[in-house]
Parts: sequence; C-alpha cells; structure tokens
Amino acid sequence: MADRAAKLIRAMGLNEHEAVLVHDPSNMFYLSGYTGEGLVLITQKVQAIVTDFRYTEQAEKQSPSFRVEATGQGRRESGIVAELCAAHQIDTIYYEDNYLTVQGFELLKKNVPGMEWKSLAGAPQKLRQVKDEGELALVREACRITGDAFERMLGCITEGMTEKEIALKLEFDMLTHGADGIAFSTIVAAGANGSLPHAIPGGYRIRKGDMITMDFGAKCGGYCADMTRTFALGQPSDEMRRVYETVYEAQKRSQAAVMAGKCCEEIDSIARTYIDQNGYEGRFGHSLGHSLGVDIHENPRLSQNCRDLLQVNQLVTVEPGIYLPGIGGVRIENTVVVKEGGCEALTLPTTDLIIL
Repeated sequence: MADRAAKLIRAMGLNEHEAVLVHDPSNMFYLSGYTGEGLVLITQKVQAIVTDFRYTEQAEKQSPSFRVEATGQGRRESGIVAELCAAHQIDTIYYEDNYLTVQGFELLKKNVPGMEWKSLAGAPQKLRQVKDEGELALVREACRITGDAFERMLGCITEGMTEKEIALKLEFDMLTHGADGIAFSTIVAAGANGSLPHAIPGGYRIRKGDMITMDFGAKCGGYCADMTRTFALGQPSDEMRRVYETVYEAQKRSQAAVMAGKCCEEIDSIARTYIDQNGYEGRFGHSLGHSLGVDIHENPRLSQNCRDLLQVNQLVTVEPGIYLPGIGGVRIENTVVVKEGGCEALTLPTTDLIIL
C-alpha cells in the first residue's frame, strides 16, 4: 500500500511543501490498507494515519509503513494535522471537497491556519480505475463466491418463499463460503416487483410463473463483486419471455463490444438501441454499467454521458434491463475485466433463461 501513496504523489506532481488529506474510507483503504476511522495525511516526507485509541493498534498492523498518530485529551485530529504540516513545512493541502462536510472543512481551516486549500479533484479515484493483479485476484474471488452462491440457491427456491427469505439465504451462503462481507444491499424482486430496478426485498411470496431478479455480490479483501440474473419459477408468460430474449441479446452484444480503447458511450448505445428497436423504448432507464472495486460504483461508467475510453484492467459491469410497471422486469449483469480486443467475464453462471 505504501507504493500507492508514492504513486499518488507522482501522479499529482506533489512537491515537498504540499500534502494530501484523505477522509473518504475507501480512499484511505486504497492508499494505506487501513480500514478504521480517522484520516490519512500524505506528503513527500511523511505518510501518517491519525485516529483514536480504538484503532491505533489496528492501524499499526494494517499499515506498517505509515506513521500512526493518536488523538487524545486536548489533541484533536485537526491539531495533529497542523503539527505534522508545521514539522514538514507544508503550505498547501489538497482535500476531498466531494466528501468532507462544510462544517468539517471549516474546522480544518480554523485549526490548520496559514494553508492554501485545493481540491483533490478525485485523484485517488482516478488511480483506482485501473486495477493491479492483486486487486483483480480479489475481485475474481468475490465473483467466484457470488456465482457459486447463485447456483446453490437455485436448488433452494420454492413457491411461497418471500423475497426477503431468498435475500437472507443468499447472503448467508456467501458469508459461509468465504465472503468477508456483502458488497451492497441484495436485491430480490419477483413478479411485478421486477419493474423496480432497485427493489427492496419484502414479504411478497413467489408464485409459479414469476420472473425473479437477483442482484447481489460478495466482498473479498475489501473488493466487490456484482452480478444480476433473472430466472423463472415455472413457465413465464410469452410477454416476459420476449422481454428476457431482448435483454439477453442486448447484454451479449454490448458485452462483446467491451475492449480497450472503446468509448463508454458507444457501448451503452449498443444495448440501448437494440432494446429501443425491439419495442421497449423508454423502459431501459439506467446506464448500461459502472466500474467497481473498493466501492460498488466507481468510474468509468458505461453511460450516455461518459465519453471515456476503456483501458486494460479496468472493471465494468454490463447490465441492460427492461422494466414494465405492473408486469415485471428483467436485468442480466456480468462483471467483466477489460482486455485488448475484448473482455473477460468474471461472473460465470449462465445468462440463458433458467426455468425452475
């Protein structure tokens, strides 16, 4: 993790009188390996974690190359930042204006006087976009656990189970088969609830003929997986079969277009145009996908508003959907890693329509 701090210094061209101050837990973890509360200060000469007694031992173990400074009676976080900056002749601090509250920033300015404050402008997040081999290995493992859990769950789902029961069983399965945690709140949406892209699992009891959408992911070593599959309990209606076939083809076509050098907007358009041309214009209202890693939603995005060109070893999801209010919905999602000339799917269960 120490070399990531050095990488950030190089990427920003940070001089000896400048510092980076990080409060976002995801950025703190990425740069230092530390998962507790507090803040991280990075300069050319010192990399420090400032926290309280509850986390000092944890910080020392997780981030051995970082200096650990403890708050205490009369010694606040901002005061320690001021001490470190004075000791190392810092006159400029880059801070996370997208994360820090106005109140928090005003307190910093008051207690760390004489500084020029500049926006960090998402510099750590930009470094996080391209994954190294260690990060990819953790996402692969998270995706393996996620896919295996789905395949085991297919044998457990019966008529009369509630969406909430399915979600709890799915999460328990991931946690008991190697996941450190859950990447995000699990979505299980059955029947007409499938028209809600971010449905909250509730008391609806699944019935024969229902389509069931499950969107979920394991977390391993601090890194997320993301997968969605829609399947049927018994024979679905002809209309929902057609919806499934349309989403299935849109997902295949757009995933096949994912490769280094391709524009994110163009990939989104492949799925969107196909869905629109097949009679479902306006029923695919979200972007095609997003990157992921430490956070479940990272950049770049496969969206109509993103003209970034994909790079080797970026991760993106490819997840078109069709949502019909009062009827149901279908979404199919893979997490893929960008390669030269193509991509590799890390979520491996079949995307063919499964009928239980």
